[in-house]
Parts: sequence; C-alpha cells; structure tokens
Amino acid sequence: MNDRAPVEPKAVFNESGLEVKPLYTRADVDASGGEAMIGAPGEYPFTRGIHRLMYRKQPWTMRQYAGFGNPRDTNQRFKYLIANGQTGLNVAFDLPTQIGLDSDDPLAEGEIGRVGMSIDTLRDFELAFDGIDLDKITVSMTINGAAAIAIAMYLAMAEKRGYDVTKLRGTAQNDILKEFIGRGTWIFPVEPSIRLVGDTIEYCARHAPKYSPVSVCGYHIRESGATPAQEMAYAFCIARAYADEAIRRGLHVDEFAGRLSYNFNIFGNLFEQVAKFRAGRSLWAKIMKEEYKAESPGSMWLRMIAAGGGGGLTFEQPELNIVRGAYYALISALSGTQTMALCSYDEAYTIPTEYSARISLRTMQILIEEMGLTETVDPLGGSWYVETMTNQMRAKMEEIIAETDAEGGIVKLISEGAIQAKVSAQAYRMQQNIESGAFPKVGVNCYRNEHEDEHPVEFHPYNEDDARAQIASLAQVRTERDADAVARALARVGADARDGANVMPAIVDAVKAYASVGEITRELVKVFGRYQEPIRF
Repeated sequence: MNDRAPVEPKAVFNESGLEVKPLYTRADVDASGGEAMIGAPGEYPFTRGIHRLMYRKQPWTMRQYAGFGNPRDTNQRFKYLIANGQTGLNVAFDLPTQIGLDSDDPLAEGEIGRVGMSIDTLRDFELAFDGIDLDKITVSMTINGAAAIAIAMYLAMAEKRGYDVTKLRGTAQNDILKEFIGRGTWIFPVEPSIRLVGDTIEYCARHAPKYSPVSVCGYHIRESGATPAQEMAYAFCIARAYADEAIRRGLHVDEFAGRLSYNFNIFGNLFEQVAKFRAGRSLWAKIMKEEYKAESPGSMWLRMIAAGGGGGLTFEQPELNIVRGAYYALISALSGTQTMALCSYDEAYTIPTEYSARISLRTMQILIEEMGLTETVDPLGGSWYVETMTNQMRAKMEEIIAETDAEGGIVKLISEGAIQAKVSAQAYRMQQNIESGAFPKVGVNCYRNEHEDEHPVEFHPYNEDDARAQIASLAQVRTERDADAVARALARVGADARDGANVMPAIVDAVKAYASVGEITRELVKVFGRYQEPIRF
C-alpha cells in the first residue's frame, strides 16, 4: 500500500507573470472572461485575424532586415534577397544616419556603414533602390530620430523615378518614444520629437495616403527587457500618444489610423507569444473603436510585422539559433502576422551573411510550402489553454495601460525616465534568472558544451575603404549641387521649425536640393535642442 501523499507540481509562471496551470478546461476560459472577444476572422474585434481568409488568400510578406556598408553594397544584398523569394525590404541604417550625422562628421568615425547602410543625401537613396520596382516590392525603413528626413528622401526618390507618391506603399518605423525606452538613437527632446512624428503623419495623410509613416515598435522595448505584456501595453500607450497628436492637428482618426502599423517581437514561450498577439489585436480594436470612435474597420486593425527576436539568440552554440529561428517563424505564423522578418542564426554575433539570411528566408518558405501554415485561419483558436491565456494577456495589458495613465501618461513617464527604469529593472531580473538557472536557456545555463568555440561564426568586417568612399561621395555631391538652393531650403527648414509649421514640406524641398542628413538635422537642433537622458537610481 502506498501511503505517500501525492506530490503537487511546482507553480509555473510565464514571463508576463501569469500562472500556467497543468490542465485547462472550458471552465478556465469562462473564468478568464469567456468567448465574448473571440469573434470571427476579419470581423471586430479581430482576435482571430484582421482578414477573413488570412494566409489562405495570401501568405505573409517576407521582409528580412538588411543593410550594411554603402548603398551600392546594400542594393546588391536587396537584389540577392529578392531573387531568393523575399517579398518586401526592411532597411537597416548605420548609427550615424540614425542619429542625424553625416559620414564626414568626426563623431561618425568608425561607425560608417558598420551596422547598416550609410545615407548622407538623396543620391544614396537613388543608388540603394536602383533597379528595384517600388510598386512590387514595398520598403520598410528602420529609422527613428532621422525618420522625417528618411521619409522625405524615399518619397523624393520615388517621385524622381516617376512613381505616383499618392499610391506609393511603404513604412517607416519612426517611433521615437520607444527610442527613449530602448535603443537610444534619439536626437531631439521628447516634445519636439513627438511633433516631428505628428508632422510625418499629417504630411503623409495629405500627400502620400497609402504610405505608413509610423510603425510603433514594441520589438525594441521587449529586447530591452520588457515582458511580453509590457511590450504590447507600452506600444499601445505610445500609439495613443501619436494618435492624440494627429487628432490635435485636426485629423480624423480614420484619416490616419489605417496607416499606423506595429513591429513586435516573437522570442519566448510559444503559447504566451501567440496569446499575446491574439489579445493585442482585440485590445487595439477596442481602443480604436471605443476610445477614438473609429468607424472604418481598417482603423481598428493591428497591422504588424512580427520580427524574430534577436534577443532570444545566443552566442553559445550558434547553430541552435537556426532551430530557435524556425520556432520564432512558427510562432509568427500561428499568431497571424501580416509580415515576418526572421532573425538569422549569426545575428547574436554580426551582420548576417548571405548564407545565413538565405536559411532564414528558406525557413519561412518551408512553413508556407510544406508545413500547412497557410491552409487555415488561426489554427490554435478554440484551444482552452490559448483562449484562457488570450483573455488573461488582454487583462494584463489593460492593467499596465491603466497604471501608465494613472501615473501621468506615457509621454510624461518617458520624459522622466520612469518607463526606462521599469524596463531596465525587468531586464536585470531576467539576467539574474538566467545566471542562476531559474530561467533555462539551452547552451547558456543548461546543456552546455565543454568547448563552446567549436563552431566559430564568421564576422562581418568593417571596411575602412567603404567609409572613405562614402565620405568622398558626399564631398562630390556637395560640389555638384546648387549651393544657393541648398542654403535657401535649409533656411526654410529652420524657419518652419521655429514658426511651428509642419516641417515636412521644407524637408522634402531640402532633400530634393541634395541637402544632407546632417545639415537638415543641425537646422532642427538649432530650434529643438538635443535630448539629455534623465538619470534615475
């Protein structure tokens, strides 16, 4: 006879702090809020997808992140990816470009083209997109502080090539508030930075209505340490701040909300990630309908790219990142994203090689062609576990949003450094859990190899010749352009910034005159100043 008492399983919590039960039943769905927010695909609240047939009608766009060195090299990588089946472009810019520096600025030394494409003038955009059909291949640009300039250059380049910009599609990340939380490539203080985002939204609504001027980026908030629930909640708070700015200018929500998009992360627990996106779709629809009184269904869509989280990759046993990437792609497909950008296995080390980028591209293509991920909509819908977790994740996001609003709102809290402090504290706790082994990471704190350097990864070299060539190209543009036209255009940028006018028309004129990123930025800095990060302990 066995008299031992049954051993209760230890409690398990996901990253968002929700307890995971050993077994789920319909009673758990009912207790978490029931099925009221599920609905049908393509119908409010869009929990199951923003389109009725989703991938059955059209697979997700494959949009690998790419860009390095000079525009000519990047153009060749773009063409390589397109030739291998990529259906959209996702442009990486180097750090000098992101923070508004020209290549010949002393502060840019050693960083020209290192982590992305170097851009100085409209000439560089012309080279980067030479031979690429912008009607067939849409372009997403990962740039924030200098986004207004990059958008102006992209539209000017397209117009010069004969495209109708009123029909041109594309996206700029242009989410400056998350830069203050995460990556740190800011230029101007918080308030004028939001003003510039508003200028791009207003300008595109009037002149390029199919272009998406803002892709709110929970991705980098997550990479900086936020939980999955915080990632979504803070992103929604940020999007609301931009929406408020656009409405303050007299735009109706349906004039711009349909062109807002999102960039989210997908590393972590599979079921938590799927529930995160299903919950996020319904919550964003609810916010747009109830808070902003949107009438168009398109204004309520959570239009998103789900990017393979580089923060989930490891230096150790890098070949395991190929496996992780495959699961990230699976999560993204099960979550119902419209666009997928999958990290490459060597991104924990370096800029991806053509070989590693092709593996990521083929991974997405295998899901489409072999694994049946496009055959039915929301295949995990109806799972008692997933539906319960979806309800719980939505409630958690709403709790975080309410807390943020109660403390003064996202703009105030970012200005004070409070959100940064919360995310940093969360990152510290996660690192402690990894180091202690409380959070398992295969190859890092469990299942380690004795010799971790058995499979070295090829590093992308920094090319000083490319840097010198980029500086020489900028010097050549300066000798060939009309200096008086540039001076007049730059003076208008400064005047419009001082007068409170929308600066986008002036920036567009300046880039058409071949004014540089650095020159335009300096005019704006004269008016707006530079951001100084608050220090909190």
